Amino acid sequence: MSYINEIVNVDAFYFLSSFGKIKTFPKQIEFGQEHFTFSDGMQYMVKQGGKAIRLFDMTDGNKTYRLRLEDHQWTLVGTH
Repeated sequence: MSYINEIVNVDAFYFLSSFGKIKTFPKQIEFGQEHFTFSDGMQYMVKQGGKAIRLFDMTDGNKTYRLRLEDHQWTLVGTH
């Protein structure tokens, strides 16, 4: 994995319904002067101390982007 750990802006979201629950996923991010649009992904929760952090592994069909959502702030952790 190539580590980046930079704050990004999420431009768009998409929603999936599963077992009566709606999950939100980032659809597009802005990083630097570029926009990256995702075609698929997965999310999971990690507990760190007393708080929960949401992690997303999203793909644009070529690369996988790991995003972290913590305290309403999106971070691009890295790509591979």
